[in-house]
Amino acid sequence: MKILSLQLFNFKRFSHLKIDNIPSQAKLVLLIGSNGSGKSCIFDAFGFADAAIKRDTGLSKEFFDYFVKKNNASANVSIFFNQHPHLNISSDHFTGYANSKKLFYGRTSFRQIPRLIRTALGQGGQVDFDRDSDRPHFFIERDQRFENDIEKITETLLKDFFRSKQSNEQITEKYIAPINRSLQNIFGTQNGTCLQLLEIIPPLEGRVAQITFRKGESEFHYNYLSAGEKEVFNLLINLLSRAALYQDTIFYLDELDLHLNTRLQFNLLKEIVENWIPDNSQLWTASHSLGFIEYAKQSDLAAIIDLDDLDFDRLQTLYPESKDNPEVYEIAVGKEFLASLFRQMLICFVENTDQDLYASIGIPNTVFVADKDRNRVFHKVRTDQGHGIVDRDFLSDDDIKQIKQHYPKLHILTYYSIENYLYHPDNLAEYYVARQQQFDKSAYIQALTNAKNTEIKAIKPTLALKRTEYPYFGESIYDGKSLQNRFKNKQENNDQATIIADYLDSDDFETFYKVLSMKTYCRQLPQRQNLRKSDLAKTSWFKYQIMKVLDLSNPSP
Repeated sequence: MKILSLQLFNFKRFSHLKIDNIPSQAKLVLLIGSNGSGKSCIFDAFGFADAAIKRDTGLSKEFFDYFVKKNNASANVSIFFNQHPHLNISSDHFTGYANSKKLFYGRTSFRQIPRLIRTALGQGGQVDFDRDSDRPHFFIERDQRFENDIEKITETLLKDFFRSKQSNEQITEKYIAPINRSLQNIFGTQNGTCLQLLEIIPPLEGRVAQITFRKGESEFHYNYLSAGEKEVFNLLINLLSRAALYQDTIFYLDELDLHLNTRLQFNLLKEIVENWIPDNSQLWTASHSLGFIEYAKQSDLAAIIDLDDLDFDRLQTLYPESKDNPEVYEIAVGKEFLASLFRQMLICFVENTDQDLYASIGIPNTVFVADKDRNRVFHKVRTDQGHGIVDRDFLSDDDIKQIKQHYPKLHILTYYSIENYLYHPDNLAEYYVARQQQFDKSAYIQALTNAKNTEIKAIKPTLALKRTEYPYFGESIYDGKSLQNRFKNKQENNDQATIIADYLDSDDFETFYKVLSMKTYCRQLPQRQNLRKSDLAKTSWFKYQIMKVLDLSNPSP
């Protein structure tokens, strides 16, 4: 069972949230976002749907009203699956779904058990494991299932021992070995770090359960594990005791990474996804951790959903993040720390909407990081936080020369914008030839020239004013008058604007094309219709041009 899309209406924080285009092969959906971004609301939505489906808890209308954002409308959860009817559940109208009692299985982040306390079997009350009766009903409640899981494991282990013909070795392989293999995969196999489960004895005769481990030469009780070790063991025991009941399920497990360092975070998520979640099930989890984000980026079976900076009162539509987008790391590591994170790589900030296009090029040892706009990219470069690429816009050749002298890490496109590269005659020629389609380069250049000549009357009067928006040489540390005035409403600005106007007046292609916005103009030309930018960014010509912009040595087309 896999979720393809979901919508929340008037649900807790969200007026209307939509998550769409989750790949059908996604076995992991990782929610990232800062504290308070709404990640747990999605888990609450799964619990809300689960409660409505099961109808076995005697929950009142007040329970469902807890999820309503505004009282003038009902809360609604709508989910589309790959192999299940569409699920639509409202707080004022909910019905059971046949054969769907095990559609969801969730665990809150409040599941830590610092020490065992039960001294006899059954002290937790009667538990119906088939109906998951011991689950918490809200995601802010403590999950008390761990000691129930211990009792369940020992019960089934003893039944196998007395009722089946399995040997001790077979029973050990069935119940103990899976835990130990996972502990090795997560914590390592070195003698000093390797954690090994030795025995599980249920609570009897007034004593708590005897769960014994070995690390190195030492043997010790569960109560003496570290917080991270307890967290991992808790998860593994829970999945071992209940996994057979949930083979076609949406698992939602919050904050799996508690108390773990980055390497262990990566190992844990890899282990859970690849060895404990059934192939036809899906795991949703939320995290700020670098290890989880890194695993999700590397895995072909993972999708990353970024909930940061959402407006809860407006429709928000989210899609899986590009795996090439290093900005997903910002949840775990702020942009100011990227240089140390990618110590051997060129960090290059780019204008926000262009990031995916640059990242798709695949330039070795180069990471493209999106920032809001040209001015923010310039600020990053000026404060020595990295390199940057900005659009040329209406810059003269001399403007670029002066800027490069003062800001050598700021790279300026040779042409007006990235679209000028994508729709350049040479790039389109490579694109069409690769698809065995006809392309008349001369006719296209002539069409561009004609279109330009119909547009320049509207462009030229605004040149000087547009240039006053540029941030270059705005710092007080520069005292050269001509540079200080170059992008102000001064004569120096007007002089450069006149040069830009002369570029536009020219019918020489390379002269006018460098300051003609292909983002805004010439969009009606038939040669560029129905072309995807992402496809045009995959040519060798485009890669070669961007490497030249970055001053990379010996770029090869």
